Amino acid sequence: MRVVVIGSGIAGAGTAYQLVRRGAEVVVVDAAEPGTATAAGAGIVSPWTSRRTAAYELAAAAAAYYPEVVAQLTEDGCRDSSYEVVGGMVVSADETELRDTYTRTNARAARAPAAGEVRRLDPAQARELFPPLAPELGAVHISGAGRVDGRQLRSALLGAATTRGVRLVEGRAALQVTGDRVAGVVVPSEVIAADAVVIAAGAWSADLLTPLGLRLDVAPQRGQLSHLEVPGTDTTSWPVVLPISSHYLLAFPGSRVVVGATREARSGFDYRVTAAGQRDVLDAALSVAPGLETATLLETRVGFRPASPDGSPLLGALAGHPELVVAGGFGPVGLTLAPFAGHLIAALVVGDEAPFDIEAYRPDRFSAG
Repeated sequence: MRVVVIGSGIAGAGTAYQLVRRGAEVVVVDAAEPGTATAAGAGIVSPWTSRRTAAYELAAAAAAYYPEVVAQLTEDGCRDSSYEVVGGMVVSADETELRDTYTRTNARAARAPAAGEVRRLDPAQARELFPPLAPELGAVHISGAGRVDGRQLRSALLGAATTRGVRLVEGRAALQVTGDRVAGVVVPSEVIAADAVVIAAGAWSADLLTPLGLRLDVAPQRGQLSHLEVPGTDTTSWPVVLPISSHYLLAFPGSRVVVGATREARSGFDYRVTAAGQRDVLDAALSVAPGLETATLLETRVGFRPASPDGSPLLGALAGHPELVVAGGFGPVGLTLAPFAGHLIAALVVGDEAPFDIEAYRPDRFSAG
């Protein structure tokens, strides 16, 4: 069976890797657009602390799946996926917010072994784990929270996939239609026939379906996030920090702290760092962690998240086109969801039994009534 995967972000790379592990012949086609969400993103894998209810069960299953895909990559010689469990803290100065967060998180953790232990921390204890924090912030700590670098994980998935025989083609793809079915894709250099095509082109996915008269409800949501360096400081073991907002802080080895991110709807593909976006990111970060005010601003990245109208992903075959399968619409939680989504989509494409029912996330649900 030959499958073409359009897009090589985390969703595309993860799907391609799982397909080739199941014995499919796989070609990945990527247009190398600037501003892909994977290239910009720094991933927090901690669905148990989230106030989001959209796709929570899927996200919890995805977080529990991470050790499995990391083990697969290690088996294939890719030993540095960047995924690491470092713990996470929801921080606030408001006792009611902390109490509500503890109650919600503890209830979820009771049903999710991967979440680990949930405990309350006073401000002094929180600062022991993340020294730049504001002194008034207490925390709810969850030991199972993880972090992942989107670029590094993508590289690991593609490296392992190509080792197993996946072919990479750079170019803008168009669907090739024969009769009433999609028979493959056309790129500038060749026509690639396929038994199935997976649309995993992130925020650019909708345009691929327009020539078929099909609508995919996904739109770009711009995110701006900044990378800081804390000279002379070992940040390797610092936990993820989650204020009661959409912003976050997470550390990586190399004295690096990532702070973000904006969520800019109706941004289009405007690939710029804006003054307002930069101010929003830094103001939010320094209000939570004023100890970072002397950090070096290394870079600010821009990425376009593929956002769906209801905040849940778009997964599965399109009505009337069983050979055309979508993996997208992940919004701000793509680095949590996408590796597991790749596993589920690969199972669907080759006809294997999937460990999670994705019917609620069908990609045409907004027009299906």
